[in-house]
Amino acid sequence: MISQDRRIADPDSSNISQKQAVKSLAQRYADVRGLTQRLRAPLCAEDCVLQSMTDASPTRWHLAHTTWFFETFVLGVVVDDYTPFHPEYNYLFNSYYNTVGAQFARPQRGILSRPTMADIDDYRACVDERMAELLTSESSFSDDICSTIEIGLHHEMQHQELIVTDIKHAFSFNPLFPEYVSNAPSRGSASNETEMGWCDYPEGLYWIGHAGDAFGYDNEFPRHRLFLEAFELSKRLVTNAEYLAFMEDGGYERADLWLSDGWAQVRSEGWRSPLYWFQDDDTWCVYTLGGKRVVDPHEPVCHVSYFEADAYARWAGCRLPREGEWEIATAAVDVVGNFADNGLFHPRPVRMTPGDRMPQQMYGDVWEWTASPYVGYPGYQPPGGALGEYNGKFMCNQFVLRGGSCATPAMHIRHTYRNFFPPSARWQFSGIRLAR
Repeated sequence: MISQDRRIADPDSSNISQKQAVKSLAQRYADVRGLTQRLRAPLCAEDCVLQSMTDASPTRWHLAHTTWFFETFVLGVVVDDYTPFHPEYNYLFNSYYNTVGAQFARPQRGILSRPTMADIDDYRACVDERMAELLTSESSFSDDICSTIEIGLHHEMQHQELIVTDIKHAFSFNPLFPEYVSNAPSRGSASNETEMGWCDYPEGLYWIGHAGDAFGYDNEFPRHRLFLEAFELSKRLVTNAEYLAFMEDGGYERADLWLSDGWAQVRSEGWRSPLYWFQDDDTWCVYTLGGKRVVDPHEPVCHVSYFEADAYARWAGCRLPREGEWEIATAAVDVVGNFADNGLFHPRPVRMTPGDRMPQQMYGDVWEWTASPYVGYPGYQPPGGALGEYNGKFMCNQFVLRGGSCATPAMHIRHTYRNFFPPSARWQFSGIRLAR
């Protein structure tokens, strides 16, 4: 999805000339588009057309759709008499209804053999060349166009994450356990096994939401006050070993632990473990983007739904954090962690010492489910137009996740970033942090 930016830096107000600002945009455009190509590099053409479920899209579509954005909202607006690369790509690769009035339905994206990957590679190369010409020209750009390019870059970073998560889901059905990356796992050991540990936060009136001139999606605004009761947040994420104890204690057989819709999902889908876990004889294994591995007890549990996270928290005598609590807890935490840039695409065991006073792994590794439904902040007004896709129609039966994952580009995340998925979603790198 894409969204309007409510705060984009004004070059004049920050004493940066527009020429310098555009030059910065040009470099970041090249960096972001380059990362997308690196994510695509391990995949053959046959991989790129796979679509394993309705919520996922083929890699080819992600590559084309992000290119369509820049062609439609930048080149088509700025360049006089611009001729689109292909007249039907606006139909095949757009993702909105209101302006165009038509969309090639998501479930059908995987049934097309044409355009080929070679066609899409040519499409990306052509648009990149035109964008490079535009961004290195002496032309002046309005603040609106600079803002649109900024939105397009963050939009592409969202799709970079989806390239990783969607291809993992598609590969998981293959009995050959294909490797997307061949890196060795970062295995834990007893030396870094620690007690859960808790950080406490006093009751009070806090400010949350986006502040300042840096980029932010509209769902991070407006900044507002929030009263919180005193709470505690676990210093680390729930591990595979701890989740396995929940499973062995009949966690998936005990209706008393589950929300009613979650219990219905467990029974209808036959859930007995996190997504991608399976038993090989008596050993629990997991499919990763590095192939089949034995489950590492020290790694954060991953690919669990909101329903599973909530049931585990209930079993552990705790609850999930509310998103305001999560945001307050990260106010003084640097945005560093295991992101997509590391190329691991798998969560790592925590490294803690008894003296650690701050919660660990708040960023990267796994998205953290919160107990908060995805709704607009007080005073929120959804933006109009084709760029306003984070609006009320998406704020139904979704829960907020925070912090990013090992598939999220590092420069895409911030402590006010709000992700959201239905409570049954498991194919994202989602995990559990406890609160009480």
